Amino acid sequence: MNYWLMKSEPDTFGINDLINRPHQTEHWDGVRNYQARNMIRDEMKLGDLVFFYHSNCDAPGIVGMMEVVKEAYPDHTAFDPDNKHFDPKSDPAKPTWMMVDVKYVRTLARIITLAELKGKPELAELALVRRGNRLSIMPVSQQQWEFILALE
Repeated sequence: MNYWLMKSEPDTFGINDLINRPHQTEHWDGVRNYQARNMIRDEMKLGDLVFFYHSNCDAPGIVGMMEVVKEAYPDHTAFDPDNKHFDPKSDPAKPTWMMVDVKYVRTLARIITLAELKGKPELAELALVRRGNRLSIMPVSQQQWEFILALE
């Protein structure tokens, strides 16, 4: 099993939006970074666990957990000219962008803020707290996962 952290702005799609989706499941679309796309395409597997992270808000932090319930498949938003994630260079016959489906697992008892995560020496290697890392999807080691959950 792999562990991940996926960021979303709560104004765009927050954990409550996921909770309110049918079967509490939704596709994770709009990833337009090749490194993040490669993780989705090549490394995310059915059953992997994911931290849901609210970004670009007053208190950025980990708010919940999700599970990957469908492995990588083409991101249809890349082909829709009316969608904000449209990519005119993406070809349906050979898709550039991929997405997975995630299912709500639970909301954390409290938000574990970015400031708190940055203050933990045990998480110094966590991609989220390293300078210059702005990826919306990043791996989390099992040790980091367990440490973060213990903060709850």
